[in-house]
Amino acid sequence: MSESVDYASPSAQFTFDVNKSPLFIKNSQNYINVLGINQLNTLDNVSLLDIFLSRSNIVEPHYHQNASELVYCISGAAVVSMLNPFTNQIHNYYITPGQVTNIPQGWWHYEVAAVDHTHLLAIFNAPTPQVILGSNILKFTPSNIMSHTYGFNENQWKQLTASIKPNTYIGPQ
Repeated sequence: MSESVDYASPSAQFTFDVNKSPLFIKNSQNYINVLGINQLNTLDNVSLLDIFLSRSNIVEPHYHQNASELVYCISGAAVVSMLNPFTNQIHNYYITPGQVTNIPQGWWHYEVAAVDHTHLLAIFNAPTPQVILGSNILKFTPSNIMSHTYGFNENQWKQLTASIKPNTYIGPQ
């Protein structure tokens, strides 16, 4: 129990409908609902994302700088992929209902639905998970820096990234 939560307060919330808390909506088959301390004030050090995906849709590459993530498959199937920063290897884990993949804090990762009607639950050990999205890195890093760093034509980079929308969350766009 957290010392900062007043469980006797009349404003203490012990229930919440996650279906009424969208984080991102691509369409009726691809969306993410969120539950954190902002939605349920009695949460301590936990939060979750309720993820619905159709085949080949992806939760874009990202990392959480303040939380580890446990991805639980409720229905369908998905490939959870992560970059191990100690070995620089990508690991791909195919999960089906009842299976989980643990993603350590700060690891670059993404999830791809293998079938339609995939439902994943992402559980975090933080009251609100922070996130750095790949689309934001690509869109907000100045083109001259990308060009200089990786040795390619700046105008080509601008053209290549022109269609990327920040905060994509679910792709393809």
